[in-house]
Amino acid sequence: MIERRQPSLLVDGSILITGEVDRTTDFEHGMPPAHQHWTGTTWEPDPLILDDQALVVNVRGKGLVIVTGCGHAGAVNIVRHAQRLTGVRRLHALLGGLHLGGAFFAPSIGPTVHALTELAPDLLVPGHCTGWRAQHTLAAALPDSWVQGSSGTCYQLTSSLPARGPDLACPGQGPQGDRRVHRLVQRHPAAQHPRLSEPAEFEQGNKIKK
Repeated sequence: MIERRQPSLLVDGSILITGEVDRTTDFEHGMPPAHQHWTGTTWEPDPLILDDQALVVNVRGKGLVIVTGCGHAGAVNIVRHAQRLTGVRRLHALLGGLHLGGAFFAPSIGPTVHALTELAPDLLVPGHCTGWRAQHTLAAALPDSWVQGSSGTCYQLTSSLPARGPDLACPGQGPQGDRRVHRLVQRHPAAQHPRLSEPAEFEQGNKIKK
């Protein structure tokens, strides 16, 4: 095991691990006092959880795909930190826990949703610790991006490739490799939500279409 605060690169530099996330917003305050860590001799409050990290991939022609852990650093802090590290402004997808469940985090829901709406991700899949209040608010604010996450769901995020012949074509699109199609494939046999019951297709610059 290697512990470090700085970002790390994996898979020949194609995947970024954020390292310690800068806390820059004025509405993401970390964890409540009941969350503590063991110092070796005693328990102490650990509001910032500085070991919280996220995984980042820059999908060519689409933007950043960010996968959080439990989002203890705050969803907006995480996205902005990834933008600073990569120099890429566009957010293509945000997946994982946003940790907005419970009374302590209720005041953070509004500004978080506002900031994510301005970031306008193509795909937003908040995890379980996001909480039902934040889930409903995000679904209402970003109806074309929000998807209910569940175990067993698969997302295929495809980059935009130049047209150079059939070998570079988008899957299922024949030789039209320049069509810039992003297919979101969802598979969950027990899914009841309509957004999880059938595949959906995104096109660059357009809203979701079934």
